[in-house]
Amino acid sequence: MSLAPLILVVGPSGAGKDALIDGARRRLAAEGRFHFVRRVLTRPASAGGEDHISVSPAEFHRTEAAGGFLLSWRAHGLAYGIPRAVEAFRRDGVAVVANVSRSVVGPARLNLAPIGVVVVTARPAVLAARLAGRGRETAEDIHHRLHRATPALPASGEVYTVANDFALEDGIERFVAALVALNRASSNHPDPTGSR
Repeated sequence: MSLAPLILVVGPSGAGKDALIDGARRRLAAEGRFHFVRRVLTRPASAGGEDHISVSPAEFHRTEAAGGFLLSWRAHGLAYGIPRAVEAFRRDGVAVVANVSRSVVGPARLNLAPIGVVVVTARPAVLAARLAGRGRETAEDIHHRLHRATPALPASGEVYTVANDFALEDGIERFVAALVALNRASSNHPDPTGSR
């Protein structure tokens, strides 16, 4: 069966992934070719940041144990999940865009092809300023976020890098172009697992 791609958005905290995703969601809403995932997090809805589905750690564990997540991971003391229900969009030919940890890219490529990746980057000074502006982390937390080791991406597959250092609209433009290119590349190449 032919599937639309799962496009994974990765990058360090403060790179502006949420802002680019929100901008792309608005730009592409009328086309109906992309679905932007609302993540499940063990963070209170009142904590600010992205629009997410807030659950308790116990509820997250129950959903995860029951196979309710397409992808799940832990970071910064929180649990994150991509609901398995988004697969319905892929079966209907709609590309699914999800903000994830680099740690799940390898397993996703093995089990959920076709996969595309967009790496959002920004200079360290920009990252630090954005993290401080959020007001959610202490100076020590920000230091740890900026200096923690990030898993390397597997060498294979379609990867686009989007620099988000300057004007937000410019970043959104580059991000949308990457999503469109990855969706097009997926439709032009057979699924390497042979399931297409």
